[in-house]
Amino acid sequence: MSAHLVLGDGRARDDRAHELVEQLVGDDDRSLAVEEITIPDKDAPSEDRRRAAATAASAASSPPFGTTARIVVVRDVGALTKDEVAPLLEFLADPLDTTELVLVGGGGAPPPALGKAVEKADGEKVTVRAAEAADQLSDLSATVGVEITGAARKRISEHLGEDAARVPELVQVLRAASDGSTPLDVDDVDPYLGEAGSRPAYELNNALDAGDVAGAVERLRGLLGTADARSGKAMHPLQVMAMLHNYYRRLLRLDDVTITNEKDAAQALTELTGRKVKPYPAKKSLAQARALGSDRIRRAIDLLADADIDVRGGTGLDAELVMELLVARLAGLSRGSGRGGRTGARKTSPRAS
Repeated sequence: MSAHLVLGDGRARDDRAHELVEQLVGDDDRSLAVEEITIPDKDAPSEDRRRAAATAASAASSPPFGTTARIVVVRDVGALTKDEVAPLLEFLADPLDTTELVLVGGGGAPPPALGKAVEKADGEKVTVRAAEAADQLSDLSATVGVEITGAARKRISEHLGEDAARVPELVQVLRAASDGSTPLDVDDVDPYLGEAGSRPAYELNNALDAGDVAGAVERLRGLLGTADARSGKAMHPLQVMAMLHNYYRRLLRLDDVTITNEKDAAQALTELTGRKVKPYPAKKSLAQARALGSDRIRRAIDLLADADIDVRGGTGLDAELVMELLVARLAGLSRGSGRGGRTGARKTSPRAS
């Protein structure tokens, strides 16, 4: 087995790490194969980071149970100092051949010794760079018909930097928020520039796919900034709504009997999104579309449409509660598709049934 150090720009880096982990899991049961540890940030006590690194090294030193390999994912390794990283260096000096250790950047620049240790262990170091956000913003805003002033474009570009992966979701949110009568200025776009919380956004999709109602609600709260006071700027509910719309729109596109393999799926999604979609994520989306089936996908679209109205004031409920009800219902659809894993989810509200 091997070690992997994934560095680079925020969302692009995390997406690459996610793809890598999914590839490593293969046909194994993800819940058994994968263990994830996040290193506390640099504001936390040093002892907390040392403990997290030791926990990760201990997990990596354990043989797999019921799976081909044990996959240990360690996030925010850049928060570690040269002293705190010692347990991971010790493991890499004599790695277990049944472990895949995935070290993901974040929290700063990782200690140079970590990269050297990965190389000595015959591992791989991947640095991911995203396209400039300004380029995608210009193309997509013209495509979907959103007028944005020069000052607002500058504000968005400065905020997102090279994290171009966030641009499509943001443009969809801005289109939904705009009445189309006047170009959007800085004050119009600022409320939608908040970053995701401490959990990557794709974890919400994973929980929905797994039918994990409680997990989906927990991850939603992390994105909205209500689960962790240290999670940074929260996403706006409309940002999450746009993300979910895009996700289920992809599944709806793949609900087509003429799409029979990952190559067909990748081509269909590339045409739908206007961006190159690789075969592996397309294969995963196709599998989820097949697992849900036509009726559940269309039910998901209906739920999204209703919630979109409610989150804009169509009901007396808070927008956050509307979103919790939505993700609980969406996860419930997967629980009935044969892919759901956890059934002991708590009730979010009587309306969630």
